[in-house]
Amino acid sequence: MSSYLLTVLTKKQEVDTIIRDTIDKVLVLRFGRASDPVCLQLDDVLSKTAREVSKFGSVALVDIDSNEIQVYVKYFDITFIPSTVFFFNAHHMKMDFGTADHTKWVGAFHKKQDFIDVVE
Repeated sequence: MSSYLLTVLTKKQEVDTIIRDTIDKVLVLRFGRASDPVCLQLDDVLSKTAREVSKFGSVALVDIDSNEIQVYVKYFDITFIPSTVFFFNAHHMKMDFGTADHTKWVGAFHKKQDFIDVVE
């Protein structure tokens, strides 16, 4: 869909760099596959929202099928896609989404405002 507007990360070094270099903004990393329908739905919401959150957030897509990314897939226990992980000033943010897992959001945001509210 619209994921071509968002940065796609396929190497560990790319993920390391974006985490380290995103300062004073929330970094949103969507772990998933470009071929998955739910990931495509989320990517559409993310790409439509990226400009609105650009003053306080950055969004990138992480391709979980890349061999170099597997260290992060294991570290963040990405067992379901899409999974979205949040960082601020290179620190992993843990958030209470009303589930047992406070390390990531699993699934899609269905509305732009839902995503904006989380990033704010």
